[in-house]
Amino acid sequence: MAQSYSSLTQTPQPDDQRIVVTGMGVVTPLGLGKETFWAGLVAGRSATGPATQCNLSDLPCRVVAEVPDFAAHDFMDHREARKLSRASQFAVAAARMAVADAHLTIDDSNREAIGALVANSSTSPPEIEISTQAFFERGPSRINPFHFAASLPHMPACQVAIQLGLLGHSTSIGTACAAGAQAIGEAAEIIRRGDADVMLAGGSEATICRLTIASFVSLRALTTSAELPPAAASRPFDARRDGFVLGEGAGILVLERLSDARRRGAPIYGELLGYGAAGDAYHITAPHPQGAGAARAMQRALTRAQLSPADIDYINAHATSTPAGDIAETIAIKQVFGEHAHRIPISSIKSMIGHLTSAGGAVEAAATLLALQHHLLPPTINYEYPDPACDLDYVPNTARPAPLTVAMTNSFGFGGINSALVFRRAPNVEDAASV
Repeated sequence: MAQSYSSLTQTPQPDDQRIVVTGMGVVTPLGLGKETFWAGLVAGRSATGPATQCNLSDLPCRVVAEVPDFAAHDFMDHREARKLSRASQFAVAAARMAVADAHLTIDDSNREAIGALVANSSTSPPEIEISTQAFFERGPSRINPFHFAASLPHMPACQVAIQLGLLGHSTSIGTACAAGAQAIGEAAEIIRRGDADVMLAGGSEATICRLTIASFVSLRALTTSAELPPAAASRPFDARRDGFVLGEGAGILVLERLSDARRRGAPIYGELLGYGAAGDAYHITAPHPQGAGAARAMQRALTRAQLSPADIDYINAHATSTPAGDIAETIAIKQVFGEHAHRIPISSIKSMIGHLTSAGGAVEAAATLLALQHHLLPPTINYEYPDPACDLDYVPNTARPAPLTVAMTNSFGFGGINSALVFRRAPNVEDAASV
């Protein structure tokens, strides 16, 4: 492993190279907005349950984590909303909430310097399913004319730019379950190199449909346990875990230079200290059994942040509730953190909201920042039967107060893509919007 540094020996960066988070917007199975999201996490509330968007009665997996009571017209014109995929609708909603939360005014004086980097790795399977059915049952003339354009993976980013009038650097990233976190890390670099002053960064995904569920079932990636109640289906690190629960949602963070944030008196949730990415080059769906790529990503994030393992107060784990994945992440954490691994509290909020795939890393970055702000660790719920191969502190079942300064969040994707982000609680975090 590469050498990391103690926080005591950090080389100070100028304020115009320090990237901070000044706003967040989330659309999650626990509800809309950071307040509802955080309250659900702290309460240890499960948002997993039977599917309502599609009929899964003939499939071995019938449990999902859906966003409840979402009305796109609350965030955009109703006629415009009809042209957008559900993922794009989520992205626009989260972006509007993030901009409001950041007290950011977008107008002709700054819109050319504001961009969007919104991860999305699918081609909107629900919309594909509907269009395919219409094509074969009713003919080509019945295809939604907006189908192709609306289903492109970069459309959530495009629609955020269109709906909010952003003329700056806008793009997307499609690295599956690592994408939301990578979008945040790459957006920070866009600001540092001077291509934007502000970036709306995160991820959005809405893939719940029969096609997606059947595909994941064929991979044996989803939980199929009929013995557990739906609320207990996602069980990261628990010995009875048998696969993940597919979720949906979006998370958008507002990133900008510390100097700019201070100049406009913006609320500051925290500073992005480090970002690391690495590949496994091992398998398209299975993690490296020793967590090799995950360990390199974490170590690179630490090195970039100039921190030692002992400086990390909390890890938001990727942990999806798959048998192999949770073990591999545990092994990787031990490789990077050594004996300190047993002293770091680690939790997986996927136990409550399921796996939001490309949106997961961004939503979990928001959870990590809220944990830092409130000095409160969200729990890993449904943890009842310890797995001897997963022997760290997973904050079981109940939220836990803890003094927090620096935290890491992990996101790992299909194809062996691994990413890690390190955030520091802002010194003036009390000025952040209250939750």
